[in-house]
Amino acid sequence: MKIIVPMAGRGSRLRPHTLTVPKPLVPVGGKPIVHRLVEDIAGVCSDPIEEIAFVIGDFGAEAEKELIAVAESLGAKGSIHYQTEPLGTAHAVLCAQELLDGPVVVAFADTLFKADFKIDPKDDGILWVKQIDDPSAFGVIKMNERDEIIDFVEKPQTFVSDLAMIGIYYFKEGADLRKELNYLIDNDVIKGGEYQLPDALRRLTEKGKIFKPGKVTEWLDCGNKIVTVNANQRVLEFDREKHIELVDASAKINNSVVIPPCFIGKDVVLNDSVVGPHVSIGAGSKVNGSVIKNTIIQANTTLENVTLKDSMIGNHANVRKTPHNLSVGDYTTMDI
Repeated sequence: MKIIVPMAGRGSRLRPHTLTVPKPLVPVGGKPIVHRLVEDIAGVCSDPIEEIAFVIGDFGAEAEKELIAVAESLGAKGSIHYQTEPLGTAHAVLCAQELLDGPVVVAFADTLFKADFKIDPKDDGILWVKQIDDPSAFGVIKMNERDEIIDFVEKPQTFVSDLAMIGIYYFKEGADLRKELNYLIDNDVIKGGEYQLPDALRRLTEKGKIFKPGKVTEWLDCGNKIVTVNANQRVLEFDREKHIELVDASAKINNSVVIPPCFIGKDVVLNDSVVGPHVSIGAGSKVNGSVIKNTIIQANTTLENVTLKDSMIGNHANVRKTPHNLSVGDYTTMDI
């Protein structure tokens, strides 16, 4: 099994946190979004992951090195591919077309999920879907009486289905997808200035490929600050259910209370503080005299005498005496 992760977008809705760090490398529950994504996919795959291809923009050498390490942590080879123009989802997948051979999963790196199904290698394809209350803002699937997917409808204004596509797809034969993606490019099948993956999926179904839904029990978006903080909360709950140790042994907790679940990273120092529930604190950060709930704090940041809730604080920030509900980027100093 191979995985292609298109992730070249700028992540503008999550600024300022994506000004210095690509969105898929922003941590939730102490681990980058993309790392959790590929772990989740590995959990539903029957076969081992051989290679993970990351389709990126100009992220820099350090980010590329981190992505390769993510793949290697799952026992897979990592490779980097570039999408230099924002030409759509179909074009993004085709940027790693050498991996489109044999079984492949395509997963867009701005979502996390929880599921209890396994990929059946006999199926032509599987689309991860989530039942939602208002499907008008999403792409949805249309099925026949045998629960086979027969069409893909983008943002339906009249009811078609309440099963939204979450951006993760399995293909039994990647070469078939590669052929249809190239058809879109060669014949300029374009919408809104972009080549769209659902157009290739539709051509595959018209040629007799049978796609089935893989229903997820939870779908966590990481597109902006509010939903990313919520995703952090849910991920911490998942990890607690799995009995994963969330407090690093090197952390120093002095005259402080940690209300679980919380992720406390390597060499974190807590002094005279109350932290939690649902707080993640990155390596090397220091919290003094503070009360913090439902917040993501990244690495090497210092907080003093603050009360925070529903917030995100970046790397190498210094925050003192600030109000509630913040979204503070990397290398910021606040003294209010």
